[in-house]
Amino acid sequence: MTPGVETVEFVARSAHRVGVLEALSDGPTTRGRLGEATGASSPTMGRVLADFQDRQWVVREGATYALTPLGDFVADRFLDLRDAMEIEAKLRDIWRWLPHEMPGFSVELFADAVVSYPGPAYPYEPVERLSHLIESTTRMRGFDSIVYKSSNLETACGAILDGMAFEYVFAPEALQGTFAWNPERMRAVAACDNAALFVHDHLPGGDRCGLGIVDDRAGICCHDPETGALVAVVDTDAPAAREWALSTFERVKTEATPVDPTTESSPAT
Repeated sequence: MTPGVETVEFVARSAHRVGVLEALSDGPTTRGRLGEATGASSPTMGRVLADFQDRQWVVREGATYALTPLGDFVADRFLDLRDAMEIEAKLRDIWRWLPHEMPGFSVELFADAVVSYPGPAYPYEPVERLSHLIESTTRMRGFDSIVYKSSNLETACGAILDGMAFEYVFAPEALQGTFAWNPERMRAVAACDNAALFVHDHLPGGDRCGLGIVDDRAGICCHDPETGALVAVVDTDAPAAREWALSTFERVKTEATPVDPTTESSPAT
């Protein structure tokens, strides 16, 4: 094991060491306040601070303790690594469905994302999260190659008929399936001035994921390619993620064909 890995292990195997580094990265403080922040007992805190002083990470100034420049360097790098691994853990289970091959996509864009994933006790979390996003926005844009669950379709149609601005690009099969779900309701939606539907033969993400942008959030809808089931919704209010999503959507829209509402699911010619 290299010295660097040994140092990471030294910090990581003690929540109290991590807590002290995090607390001191906010500025000098007393031993008592460090104990309150970390939940460490007085003897444990004494050992942690002594170890850090031996490593030249911490200096005592009267009743307060402060990070040295070396300790500040360690705290910054270690806490960045911890945060990165927390992001990895959050995205690991849904990575196979994310659009990592789309130009401009990066893990950092969705570092602060809300991940709605069906658990064993409650399998409807992603469907309900998507409905909430649709209900709480005044404008929705995006693309997808999978037909939504009927509950989400009903939510979207109701919002559009109530005035929500809507621009969406469908794969041909998804467009046909959406109209087949409720032809009369979809014709009414397509005829709305606030709705614009498009069709695209080769959407990015294929049958694995779609992209949605609402007022202040960008989201990815992840699907099981074999069943078409919605398996996760990943959404964030990070400005960089929303900018990426908007630029991706605009590029896809320019390649798509508008749908003629008078001919149901057929694109305009």
